[in-house]
Amino acid sequence: MSVETYRERESDREDLTLPTTGIAVAWRDIVEAFVKYRLALIFGWQDVAQRYRRSRVGAFWLTLNMAVFIGALGLIFGTLFQSEMHEFLPYLCAGVITWGFITSCLSEGCGAFSSSEGIILQVRMPLFTHILRALWRNMIIFGHNIVIFPVLLLIMGKGVTFSVLWSIPGFLLLCVNLAWIMLVLAIVCARFRDMTQVVTNVLQVLFYATPIMWMVKILPDHVSRAFIEWNPFAHFIELVRAPLLGTSPTLLNWGVAGGIAIIGWLAAIAFFGKYRWRVAYWL
Repeated sequence: MSVETYRERESDREDLTLPTTGIAVAWRDIVEAFVKYRLALIFGWQDVAQRYRRSRVGAFWLTLNMAVFIGALGLIFGTLFQSEMHEFLPYLCAGVITWGFITSCLSEGCGAFSSSEGIILQVRMPLFTHILRALWRNMIIFGHNIVIFPVLLLIMGKGVTFSVLWSIPGFLLLCVNLAWIMLVLAIVCARFRDMTQVVTNVLQVLFYATPIMWMVKILPDHVSRAFIEWNPFAHFIELVRAPLLGTSPTLLNWGVAGGIAIIGWLAAIAFFGKYRWRVAYWL
């Protein structure tokens, strides 16, 4: 299907009394996706169910793999850094699980449109629904993986404080940021398929540059910590990890994440409005 045919089909169903500017169309697409949120929930749940159909353990295979990965990293890097295991393992566990959620969302966001080519070209549906689908799918997997954390606390003989409730708004703010990044990546990667590999490589570098396997306090005094403060992913992770560890995220964490969300969404809506009609042609 050509982009002109796709655009004509969309235009035939649009209310002629509504504004037709790019930003207005993009905003209407996003709002319609949230109104029809059940589509994203159903598709996302089916994606997880089909991936582990005929498996007795189901999606908990991911949990088992994650638990083994965290245990191996904790043993190796905890020994190398000479860290106290009762402090380092919960820190590592919360960081790795949160980072896994971030990387999965961004990696799958790159192919959110290209992997749904058949639906986009044949069914009238808000394009943002496919972003919500990928985000919801990874939220389900995150829910499976986060089970590891309370089990680890139980093994370590630690309890949970009421500060853990701050992880809920922190996680929601993280999802708000991931949603606009996924939307931009989905558009860019629909046009330039090689960008998926670029994003993967960048995420690998950020994994080592972000305090996940190492703690900030172990850095020597002469080492500048500015690169941590300027790393948005460090703030994203702290929004979820800090409450799980019994502390509260700093005002800097909230401020950076909130500011990025506002600026990012304004830019993403403008970008989406400009290139929304071309997505079908690129596919």
